[in-house]
Amino acid sequence: MLALRLLNVVAPAYFLCISLVTFVLQLFLFLPSMREEPAAARLFSPALLHGALFLFLSTNALGNYVLVIQNSPEDLDACQGTAARRAPCPPPSTHFCRVCARVTLRHDHHCFFTGNCIGSRNMRNFVLFCLYTSLACLYSMVAGVAYISAVLSISFAHPLAFLTLLPTSISQFFSGAVLGSEMFVILMLYLWFAIGLACAGFCCHQLLLILRGQTRHQVRKGVAVRARPWRKNLQEVFGKRWLLGLLVPMFNVGSESSKQRDK
Repeated sequence: MLALRLLNVVAPAYFLCISLVTFVLQLFLFLPSMREEPAAARLFSPALLHGALFLFLSTNALGNYVLVIQNSPEDLDACQGTAARRAPCPPPSTHFCRVCARVTLRHDHHCFFTGNCIGSRNMRNFVLFCLYTSLACLYSMVAGVAYISAVLSISFAHPLAFLTLLPTSISQFFSGAVLGSEMFVILMLYLWFAIGLACAGFCCHQLLLILRGQTRHQVRKGVAVRARPWRKNLQEVFGKRWLLGLLVPMFNVGSESSKQRDK
């Protein structure tokens, strides 16, 4: 239990450090390398478009990250403790989290990177957090590849060029042909690639469970769920105005869970 609580502190700090490093590299390395000569300056320069796209992806990733923490699942122990004053809270799928030390409604899993349980109230923000984190990491990897290609004059036209980049760069680093800053960017390329693929996998798996009307906890425990149309399951999590929430980080608007929370 001590190891889990320690991981619950280390994992969010690790995510925030990676985010800070990504911002620094984008601001001080990738964006300056895209600047054009004043004579060839255009209204929509590559640096401006790159900065706007990265800002959109990172704002949605970090915004939904904050909302996952802020919109944490309710503690059913406290909810059921008011049964004398009102009707008890219905628990469709509850679970006691040992890390959070509380019983949550429609518990899916405990996310160590947010230090919080994922349930009915923050499921939508968690899915969007995974989606935009994946896109931001993969986009940073593409921008980093373009930077390394220009600085080291490396061609990535061959499919295996990216796979052989790390061992080749390590040998060149120890021989002095590659600078420390360039080696750091190369290491970050592989880290962005790994995080991007992992978050994309989490997002796809979570969307599949949502379409089925299941949670990860129910799948683990083998709990049968009532069959419903996939559109209704999707609307219950993302709400009717899902497009607005897809573009701007915000609380779940127009969903069944938000309506139950407001009652």
